[in-house]
Amino acid sequence: MTALDWKRSSFCGGGGNNCVEIAVSDEDGDVAIRNSTRPQLVIRTSRAAFTALVTHLRTTSPG
Repeated sequence: MTALDWKRSSFCGGGGNNCVEIAVSDEDGDVAIRNSTRPQLVIRTSRAAFTALVTHLRTTSPG
């Protein structure tokens, strides 16, 4: 995977380094997900699967 432009969750806040980060691959459009405390561990999935995950979290999470 080539260098990725990682984006942090808006819920991360300004301090700490315990954040969810995502990046989209320019090569194939896959989505990479990592935790900023262990950036060497990356989960890679399709855009469709990532969208399904986010949709599920939004519809089942309180608030």
